[in-house]
Amino acid sequence: MSEARKLGYVMAFNEAVKQCMEADERVFVAGEDVGAFGGVFGTFGGLQKKFGARRVVDTPISEQAIVGLGVGSAVTGLRPIVDLMFMDFMCVALDQIVNQAAKLKYMFGGTATIPLTITTTGGAGLSAAAQHSQSLEALLVHIPGLKVVYPSNPYDMKGLMTSCIREDNPTVMIKHKRLLGMAGEVPEAPYAIPLGTAHIARPGRDVTVVAWGRMTNEALAAAEQLAAEGIECEVIDPRTLQPFDTETVVASAKRTNRVVVAHEAVRFGGFGAEVAAQIQEEAFDYLDAPVARVGAPFSPVPFSPALEQHYVPDATTLAAQIKSVLARPFASR
Repeated sequence: MSEARKLGYVMAFNEAVKQCMEADERVFVAGEDVGAFGGVFGTFGGLQKKFGARRVVDTPISEQAIVGLGVGSAVTGLRPIVDLMFMDFMCVALDQIVNQAAKLKYMFGGTATIPLTITTTGGAGLSAAAQHSQSLEALLVHIPGLKVVYPSNPYDMKGLMTSCIREDNPTVMIKHKRLLGMAGEVPEAPYAIPLGTAHIARPGRDVTVVAWGRMTNEALAAAEQLAAEGIECEVIDPRTLQPFDTETVVASAKRTNRVVVAHEAVRFGGFGAEVAAQIQEEAFDYLDAPVARVGAPFSPVPFSPALEQHYVPDATTLAAQIKSVLARPFASR
């Protein structure tokens, strides 16, 4: 592996796509404004100039058509990357995603290969209002047949995106809007991070914090604040939500005996509830307090910057919840 250098979250994504396109002529990109414009957030910048309009295809504004193009071309032997500008817009293409992409291998008795990568951008923080700011990963992980990836930093972005493109099953790569300007060390040579492997982003002994996407970075900031008070948080970034690395999370819970699960999505019915349930099932006898969950209130994402800032959990919110869990005495059984 080559020496790492600083690279942005967007360019780490772009480099993964470029290197996979160079390595395999079956890989192509399709979506709204992905060509000359390079995508609404610049994530596909320069790719059409390098590979041409036949491999970086601008499409009409039709999410159903974009995903349908991806499903059909994947079944016939290509390796499409199709982009849906905002995660909210996946709802327009749910039939193609849920009933076609995710089910075709099953419907064809396991003989079909669906190497389709759907990329999208989720989360709040840019005052993009209720229809352009949602975090809907809980919906996606509930669909058998899909693999769902949510990187929190540039290094993971490149390695996970490479794995998504190489995967022979449909994957959804979720990018977070507030991380697009983040920079970090990323090797230039191609590399892949296996799907379904969590990362212990910060070791600790007192409490386990499980968080993904933007919330991983808020959890790390909260852990840094609490370290000054002598509280050592172990922060786990699942990186892949489906398949989920239950083993790593449960092992941490057994070490620290207390757990907080944090996500930006609405708390009620969020994926954090599934994580908490798995921990309760696998590590109940080791827990010294109930598993706590941090998430957004049960409301659409507000447009107002002040309200949006209040709506999204942050390091301060997480730190307060972590301290509450540590202060809670365990009821003897």
